[in-house]
Amino acid sequence: MKKTRICDLLGIEYPIIQGGMTLIAGAELAAAVSNAGALGILSPNAGADPNLSQAENLRNLIRKAKTLTSKPFGVNVPLAGGGAELIEVVIEEGVRIVTTSMGSPAPVAKRLKEAGVKMLHLVASARHARRAEAEGVDAVIAEGYEAGGHNGLDELPTFVLVPQVVDAVQIPVVAAGGIADARGIVAALALGAEGVQIGTRFIATHESLAHSHFKEAVVRAADTDTTITGRKIGPTRMLKNELSQQILEMENRGASREELQAFIGAGQKTRQGQIEGDMTLGEAYCGAVAGLIREIVSAGEVVRSIVEGVPVVIAGLQ
Repeated sequence: MKKTRICDLLGIEYPIIQGGMTLIAGAELAAAVSNAGALGILSPNAGADPNLSQAENLRNLIRKAKTLTSKPFGVNVPLAGGGAELIEVVIEEGVRIVTTSMGSPAPVAKRLKEAGVKMLHLVASARHARRAEAEGVDAVIAEGYEAGGHNGLDELPTFVLVPQVVDAVQIPVVAAGGIADARGIVAALALGAEGVQIGTRFIATHESLAHSHFKEAVVRAADTDTTITGRKIGPTRMLKNELSQQILEMENRGASREELQAFIGAGQKTRQGQIEGDMTLGEAYCGAVAGLIREIVSAGEVVRSIVEGVPVVIAGLQ
C-alpha cells in the first residue's frame, strides 16, 4: 500500500486510523492497531471508572497504552463540552495526535499547534471542512452517513461527501463511514482521500472493550440491520432492536426534543448496550458496513487483511 501525506503526518506505516469509539476504544485496542502499523485511537470514556473524572481516566489510558506500544497513537476528543481539560492531559502525557469531533476546532487548534500536536477534525460537509482548514487543523476526516454513532445533519453518504471535501480543501482528507476491508480503502483512495478511518470493523475484535453480545450482534448483522434514530436531537446510527423501534415510534408520533432526550438518557442506554451487552433495550452504535463483518478477529488481523488485500483489489481493476 502506498504511503500518503497521512502516513507522513502521523508517522504511521499504513493510512488507516481506528475510530475513537466512545466506550470501547481502550488501550489494548489502540495499541494493537498501532503495533500493526496503523493508528490506534483512545477514547477518554473507554472502560471508565465511575470514581475517576474523564481526565483522570484518559491519563490512565494513555499511560497504559504506552506500556503496550512504542508506536504512535492518538486520542479522540469530542468538543461539544469544550474539551480543554482533555487537551491538557494529552499535551502533558506527550501524545502527539488528536482527533476531534462534535464542535468547532477553533477553541483548541491553536493550543494543540503550539504544543506540536497534530489535529484531525471530523466533518460531514465541504463547508465544515473549509472552516476546519481555516481554523488550522492538519487534516479532516470526512465521515459519511453510513457510519455508526452520531452523524451529520445533512445525511451525505461517504461516496458523495469525500470527493467534494477533497476538492474543497488543500489539507489531507481521511474517508470514514462504510469502510471495513481492502475494497473500501481502494475506493476511498480513488475518491481522493489519503487515508481511512474505520470504526465498526474494530468493534468485532478481541481487543475492543465491547461486550461479547455486542460483538456477536455485529457479526450476525445483515445489510439492513442498522437504522438512524434521533433526527430531532442528533442523528445516530445503531443496530435495530426494541429500543431503536421505541425511539422511532416516539419520533413518528411527534415527541418533543425534551421527551426524546429524557427517554434516551445521558449515555445510560449506550453503556447498557455496548458494555453491559443488552442488545434489546441498549444502544448499540454500529455502521451499515456491519453486513460485511463475518468474524471476530484480532485488531492486528483486521489491519493485515486490509493491507494484504489492497494489491489484490487493484490487480482486479487492471
